[in-house]
Amino acid sequence: MARVAEAVASTESRSTDRRDAWWLPPVSVAVGLGVLGLYLTWAAFQNANFRFHNYLSPVYSPEVHPSWWPLSPAFLILIPPAFFRTTCYYYRKAYYRAFFWDPPACAVGEPHRNYTGEQKFPFILQNLHRYAFYLAAFWLIFLWYDVYEAFKFENGFGIGLGSLAILASTGTLTLYTASCHSWRHLAGGKLDCFSCTASARTRHGLWGRVSYLNAHHQLFAWISLFAVTMADVVVRLLAMGVIHDVRIL
Repeated sequence: MARVAEAVASTESRSTDRRDAWWLPPVSVAVGLGVLGLYLTWAAFQNANFRFHNYLSPVYSPEVHPSWWPLSPAFLILIPPAFFRTTCYYYRKAYYRAFFWDPPACAVGEPHRNYTGEQKFPFILQNLHRYAFYLAAFWLIFLWYDVYEAFKFENGFGIGLGSLAILASTGTLTLYTASCHSWRHLAGGKLDCFSCTASARTRHGLWGRVSYLNAHHQLFAWISLFAVTMADVVVRLLAMGVIHDVRIL
């Protein structure tokens, strides 16, 4: 037993025997999340140039200006979507590996001696992800209203550069939310038989469609984060007069 313990300890003390570029995925994720996260944090601090006529940046949607809040309203507005993303199953894996190296890759040692999982604060809050899903789904109502507003112009319906940017942001956010594991569980979870009743068969059909989206959850997570950033960039540049809105219709 002593030799077995020594062997295990020796194995755990080694970083890894891998010779491939195992570090590339976690470093790429760290750079991607870092750049997008820093920009969105900067944008939230600005409290300016977030609206251009009928275009509203998703970072500031819904548009509120509470008198009791001393900071930019974006920091209030972003609580539900940020809570949803930080507790997301995919993002947990992504930033655990990228920033905490917990572990950075398969068969690679991690710098932590004691593993507590998500049983202690603040990581125990990850278990609230299902409730964060409800908030994120509710937030989509405001964002789709912004899409509707983005296609309204002085002369009626129209399409502009900002319209497409806001539609891309909300559309990909909807795909990201609809592909969530929590929604998949709500659609078809806790059923012992999918074919026993009409209700169960209906839920099975819905579960199958959500499962198809769920297989692409990681892709939607990245595309939606990039689209939200780009929508804010477009609205901000339009409001600052750096670029001009291109009207297609």
